[in-house]
Amino acid sequence: MLTIIGCGNANRSDDAVGIVVAQSLNSYLDKNPNNNVNIFDAGTSGMDVMFMARGCEQLIIVDASSTGSDPGAIYEVPGEELENIPAPSYNLHDFRWDNALYAGRKIFKENFPKKVNVYLIEAESLEFGLDLSKSVNQSADIVIDKIITIINNYEHV
Repeated sequence: MLTIIGCGNANRSDDAVGIVVAQSLNSYLDKNPNNNVNIFDAGTSGMDVMFMARGCEQLIIVDASSTGSDPGAIYEVPGEELENIPAPSYNLHDFRWDNALYAGRKIFKENFPKKVNVYLIEAESLEFGLDLSKSVNQSADIVIDKIITIINNYEHV
C-alpha cells in the first residue's frame, strides 16, 4: 500500500499546501481509482500521521517549509533524514510528523513503512489566510504531477 499524507494548517495561507495537494490527489483518485493507494489529510496532527502510516509499504508526506529559501522551492527528502525524537511535552500539538516518523518506526517496527519520501514546499506566507500564494500554488501543481506519476507506476510489493 502507498500512503500519501498532506500536512498543514488550512487557515495559515501557504501552510495549507500539503492539504491542497492531498485534496487534489483525492480528486485524481476519484477519476482514476487505485486500490493500492490511500491519501489522507492529517492537518497538524503528528499522531494522526503515525497511525495513518502504520501498515503501508511506502509513505509520502507533503508539507510546507519555512527555511528562508525562495518561496515555492521544492525539496524532496528521504524520511529518515527528517525523523526527529519528540521533545518531552504534555501537548500533542508538539508532536509533529517528523516525530511521528521516529516514534512510528520505534513503536510499530516492521509494520511501519521503510520507504518514506517527504516533499517540502517553501512557504511565502504563513499569515492567517485561506489561499496559497502564486509561487506555492505553482509548486503544488509540480508536486501533484510528480506524485501522480508515482501513483501510476506504483506496484504493490
